[in-house]
Amino acid sequence: MTAKRAVAVIAIVFIAYAGLLGWRGVLLIGTGDPVAIVLGVAVLVIPLIGLYLVWRELQFGRRTEALARELAESGGLPVDDLPRRPSGRIDRAAADAAFTKYQEEAEAAPDDWRVWFRLSTAYDAAGDRKRARASMRTAIEHRTQQ
Repeated sequence: MTAKRAVAVIAIVFIAYAGLLGWRGVLLIGTGDPVAIVLGVAVLVIPLIGLYLVWRELQFGRRTEALARELAESGGLPVDDLPRRPSGRIDRAAADAAFTKYQEEAEAAPDDWRVWFRLSTAYDAAGDRKRARASMRTAIEHRTQQ
């Protein structure tokens, strides 16, 4: 199963779950009992927050994919040639060494979305997912400003 299909299946299952949960919230509100009404409102709010978070992640993935496609068409994607361990994970020392190059590029051209995209892939290779996502958000922001 491809990643897109897996995400679609998970999103559909979540939407169905949120719908069922929302229906339970409506039923609780309909009882007229004050405690049930408060609980019903809370049950309605939780799926809305979840739907918003799922929507944000899907938008992030779509924008990241669009940037990757654009960078690939221009030949600017970083080559995935880092040595790997038998488990398939990238060798940490090699990832750290490659990271320095991409970090220097980002410092030299902070307004170029391409360097932020490559820095994001370097962070990801080094195992720092939080900074990888932050760098990708920066790349997306810079690309939308152009």
